[in-house]
Amino acid sequence: MTTVTGSNPRRRSLLTGVLALGAATALPVAAAGRARADGDLPDAPRDTAQTAPRGTAQAARQATVIADCDTWGARPPGAPLTVRPAPAVKIIVHHTATPNVTDLSREQAFRLARSMQVWAMDDRGWSDTGQHFTISRGAHVVEGRHGSLAALGAGDRTVEAAHCTGQNTVAIGIENEGTYTSVDPRGEQYAALVDLCAHIGQQYGLRAYQIYGHRDFNATECPGDRLYALLPRLRHDVAALIGGDPAPPVWPLLRTGDAGERVRALQHLLAGRGAPLVPDGSFGPATEQAVRDFQRLVRARPDGLAGDQTWHQLGAPVRAGDAGEAVRAVQVLLGARGVPAEVDGLFGSGTAAAVASFQSGAGLPADGLVDARTLGRLLG
Repeated sequence: MTTVTGSNPRRRSLLTGVLALGAATALPVAAAGRARADGDLPDAPRDTAQTAPRGTAQAARQATVIADCDTWGARPPGAPLTVRPAPAVKIIVHHTATPNVTDLSREQAFRLARSMQVWAMDDRGWSDTGQHFTISRGAHVVEGRHGSLAALGAGDRTVEAAHCTGQNTVAIGIENEGTYTSVDPRGEQYAALVDLCAHIGQQYGLRAYQIYGHRDFNATECPGDRLYALLPRLRHDVAALIGGDPAPPVWPLLRTGDAGERVRALQHLLAGRGAPLVPDGSFGPATEQAVRDFQRLVRARPDGLAGDQTWHQLGAPVRAGDAGEAVRAVQVLLGARGVPAEVDGLFGSGTAAAVASFQSGAGLPADGLVDARTLGRLLG
């Protein structure tokens, strides 16, 4: 999220193929919610998680245009950018924290893109704009960091970015122009966000529950209280287009004095991130300090409590062929759930079968992948 001084954005709370480049590119993104995109979102009750989306399942598919970096006049990157040879595993929604302008033109979207790049490169010293894509108040979508559009088109790689500490190698960042602490985004802007998230989900094989807000990971107000409150509705609207259950992972809260296999799994995950812990299943002073150290590293709230932000940051996907402490954490939790798994840190055929068995019993896709939602169920 960014704030503005003059025309130059400033970060208010920053804690340490069919696609072609060189032109505005039309993507076959579903026009979700077009029937309600002509005005502001209604001031409906903020709890919309159980409300059926209106008009999305029957929406006609249209083309959303994404302007690439050349089209809006981006400067070349200041240094070579890193492209990771793996798909993104989540989407993170931001707001720019700039004024809620009434200029809805494409030119304004391009001015914003240039201003954000100037801030990122000249003020922060980054190689390029931090986010992958930006949606203007007028619902114009632009590429942010160079190469993001080509990587999205390929669907098998991710441009490393600078939008969310701890997640920049694995998450697509979407900035939404405006400040959404006390007002909702415009209906057209929200509809464009649904469209873009659905297309990203299709390209990278993501599910709707893998859409998050910036504050889920870092100690920040971004994307604003009102936009953050719309995320359950966003997940539902995206799921109406690409299928799947939109319910996000649910995490336990662990603290000093707790004990058991959930604590032991937490300790394995922290050890895998470099903490000098011997997993003993007891949440004592050493574990609390390890949690605080990790929280500071990833710019989460350093409160020593293993809650949502800590689990969101620790919960990287684990799959067949992996090895290490994160695999041990999964194996410990499987055993605690009555699904036998040798705690050897090797994700072999036995662990894969155990994971699939647990997923089937929990009503999850039995794909053997321990993503955030499977991990959350194991911890629950």
